Amino acid sequence: MLDQTQVERLEAEAVNSAKTRQPLYAARKKIFPKRASGRFRQFKWLVMAVTLGIYYLTPWLRWDRGPFAPDQAVLLDLANRRFYFFFVEIWPQEFYYVAGLLMMAGVGLFLVTSTVGRAWCGYACPQTVWVDLFLVVERAIEGDRNARIKLEAAPWTARKLVLRISKHAIWLLIAVATGGAWIFYFADAPTLALNVAAGTAAPVAYVTILVLTATTYTFGGLMREQVCTYMCPWPRIQAAMLDESSLTVTYNDWRGEPRSRHAKKAVAAGQPTGDCVDCNACVAVCPMGIDIRDGQQLECITCALCIDACDGVMDKLGRERGLIAYATLSDYNANMSLATAGGTTAVNPTLVRTTDGAFASSLAHFHLRNIFRLRTFIYLGAWSAIGLVLLYSLLTRERLELNVLHDRNPQFVTLADGSIRNGYTVKLLNMIPEPRTIEVSLQGLPGAEMNAVGIDIPASQSFTTVAEPDRLKVLRVFVRQPSAQITGIARTFTFRIRDQAGVESAEYTATFNAPETAK
Repeated sequence: MLDQTQVERLEAEAVNSAKTRQPLYAARKKIFPKRASGRFRQFKWLVMAVTLGIYYLTPWLRWDRGPFAPDQAVLLDLANRRFYFFFVEIWPQEFYYVAGLLMMAGVGLFLVTSTVGRAWCGYACPQTVWVDLFLVVERAIEGDRNARIKLEAAPWTARKLVLRISKHAIWLLIAVATGGAWIFYFADAPTLALNVAAGTAAPVAYVTILVLTATTYTFGGLMREQVCTYMCPWPRIQAAMLDESSLTVTYNDWRGEPRSRHAKKAVAAGQPTGDCVDCNACVAVCPMGIDIRDGQQLECITCALCIDACDGVMDKLGRERGLIAYATLSDYNANMSLATAGGTTAVNPTLVRTTDGAFASSLAHFHLRNIFRLRTFIYLGAWSAIGLVLLYSLLTRERLELNVLHDRNPQFVTLADGSIRNGYTVKLLNMIPEPRTIEVSLQGLPGAEMNAVGIDIPASQSFTTVAEPDRLKVLRVFVRQPSAQITGIARTFTFRIRDQAGVESAEYTATFNAPETAK
């Protein structure tokens, strides 16, 4: 175990200080976050690997849908107006599924934030993931925090120039890969990759790569924390999602104050001392450039790297972890009340410990039941309800649809034998990637017969046609009814279609028009 004075004190100052706010248009002060190690950092590595793997590899996954549909697992086929997601195929008129998923994402974000604060921002947000990736490259080339600070202040030399060019070149390669991966979601990935390399791809592909390359390089490499602070609206919205039972990264000053690097001298002088040795480790690792000891701040993304840094120092000093920890406001207030004797004195850490130095049993600690509260259940219920409705709709949706348009002019035609004929445009929508034989019939119109243009069969009450896979088939259909059977100037009847090889069917109610003299 080390003494407080043996713990390295880092010369780290909060760039985004809660005590001294910078003007909105002040020049950016660069942040040089020190590499952290610990359980939260390891979790961030895992999340980064999973999310980047999903983003870069998903377009290359294959999914066999038969010979009449693309075999890319996830594909936004804008040319044919389809969205393929493994076994699910979404048509333009089914966009409500996408809207439902966006609603689930929004409610899910509310659920996560109200429970564990800005966990999305700290671990899975694309800005956070790519900034972490760019920092990995920066540390590998320029070194950790102190080396990067020295390099920044050093005059331009051949070494500095090589390091900077190398770093930015790799950043650009990552940015190009990011833009390139995005376009593969909109066309067959292997084919598009060859076309892009050969220079024969559509201009929009190159424009998309250029735009995403520029934004990824700028946001992830140059702007970093400024995107979260000034461009993202969520820091300003999240306050409405939090309550006294939400977990947030918290500096527990009820045990950390008063901070001192010379605890032995303070104790000898009869002064209380807290566990914080003012080493600034929490400030040095923060990618947002804040001091968590100033309390909750707009810039904090709750990445918890300050927890790892502080826990490492506490381990060296032989003290309990958790000086900086995930905590709820209600627990923090209860412990602060204990440490200040109900608010009557300054923070005195001896009030939260027993005579043998252990924490008092009256201290409030986080319990899992704090998560399961009414607000959580409301969000979870809303999220689950949307998901169940979408799932039910997906499992029960029809893959065969029918639409009929009556001719507007003429409304009817009187034939030589006195019978009346109406014309219709019948649209059969086959929404599965395989051909189907469809029987078309009419019901509710006595004595009526029909025939379709291009189908060489005698007029009757039904006929069959082949619907191509994943296509809309348009038929020109004429319905004829003898004048003796006509009972009014307009009568409704039903077009019905049925898949001869399956159980799916669809109906459409149409109108048969006739002249008044035919009654």
